[in-house]
Amino acid sequence: MDKTLRTAATGLSAQQRFVEIIANNIANVNTYAYKKVRPEFQDLLYEVLRPMGNVQRTGTEPPNEVQIGSGTELVATTKVFSQGDIVETNNPLDMAINGDGFFVVVRPDNTYAFTRDGSFHIDRNGQVVTSQGYKLEPAIVIPQDAVNIEVTRDGFFKAIFQNGEEQILGQILLARFINPAGLRSIGENAFVETPASGPMILEQPGFNNTGEIIQRHLESSNVDIVEEMVNMILAQRAYELNTKAVQTADSILASAVNLKR
Repeated sequence: MDKTLRTAATGLSAQQRFVEIIANNIANVNTYAYKKVRPEFQDLLYEVLRPMGNVQRTGTEPPNEVQIGSGTELVATTKVFSQGDIVETNNPLDMAINGDGFFVVVRPDNTYAFTRDGSFHIDRNGQVVTSQGYKLEPAIVIPQDAVNIEVTRDGFFKAIFQNGEEQILGQILLARFINPAGLRSIGENAFVETPASGPMILEQPGFNNTGEIIQRHLESSNVDIVEEMVNMILAQRAYELNTKAVQTADSILASAVNLKR
């Protein structure tokens, strides 16, 4: 029964983690460009009570082993980079990526971070930055006398002046990865490169399977609230079942103790 308690405890812990992941997904249902997380579980080591090929007294050879598992554990959390809905905002500095790719921004320590949240702003120097003040890379500086800006689908940033003249300020390049699920989330709608993701590959928007940029739009979270609510119910029921296993093991142990009375 001690083994039953330990096995059920792993199930309780796993379902608790599952609920925590679901809660984080639901909490970010209105976070722009948030990508939902999917947990991955695996079973633990097995105790072999009867190995395969053991000849019994009858001279027959059992075709299968007798194994008892030790429970489950959370082994990975995978970001699902499916496309979120693209919604119109009419803000000229809002940009959504329709397809694969990430905006490249520079953190205060001069390292790169990657985001799909295209809600950009202008700092006091006219430079395009994120809500946290991270500078867009390559750097784009908007002149003070510009009356409007335009961003083409292939990433060219244009300033429009009062006299109708246009000036190309630069071109946005998008980063893509061989394994985007290997990126590490650091909060603030940003990711950093890891050995699992592979190095960034800079591409012009719209080329080599890289997404296009849509100005005056933002990408919504890809969280499906109905799916998350169903997962919440499944996790709750699984937690209750593991609780029943603990109660059953405890009841059997109590019966064994009472035999001495």
